[in-house]
Amino acid sequence: MKKALVTGGNRGIGFAITQGLMAEGFEVYLGARDWQLGEQAAIEAGAQFVQLDVSNPESIRAAVNEIQAVDVLVNNAGVLGSGGVLDSEQEFAISMATMVHGPFLLMHLLAPAMIENNYGRIVNISSDWGLFSEGMKGPGGYGVAKAALNALTFSAASSLPNNVKVNAMCPGWVNTRMGGFGSERPPEKGAETAIWLATLPETGPTGKFFRDKNEMAW
Repeated sequence: MKKALVTGGNRGIGFAITQGLMAEGFEVYLGARDWQLGEQAAIEAGAQFVQLDVSNPESIRAAVNEIQAVDVLVNNAGVLGSGGVLDSEQEFAISMATMVHGPFLLMHLLAPAMIENNYGRIVNISSDWGLFSEGMKGPGGYGVAKAALNALTFSAASSLPNNVKVNAMCPGWVNTRMGGFGSERPPEKGAETAIWLATLPETGPTGKFFRDKNEMAW
């Protein structure tokens, strides 16, 4: 049975991805910062809980030490922020820690085992707000962090063997606590592309960006 780690898996898109991978037959580690909420979500999904704050390198290392290795990594955890990109030094630092540094460290620590096992799928949950082709939007440091995550995706794919695939995706405007409840698009719809990328065949793409399984320009 293949193993997967989903960060920020206790609610919204992350929880839908967890459920989707469980349905695909994966053993899923649901990573969440809040112990109580994470355990409750893991029990509901039938997954295993691992305490994981992706903005904290010590928490990341402890989680990796606990789970050892996975076949699939889904970097889903994120923060939205507010205001302009230059408004808050603290908010910008949190955005970068959560959506760039954290995913980097998880990839750095988990990719070697994927290489050794000749199989790996890394899915970075990004946003079209982080695309230069879409105008780089979003509050606070969100767009910049997602653009950096996209660059990390592209660069990592070029440095890893083809059997360890790294792709980024946009779930769209989804009805979640972070995205707001004005959308009619459910988390399960936003999770579909992530689950597809997590289960790509050997001939599947790497180093690309997708929305609704359609490739988009960086």
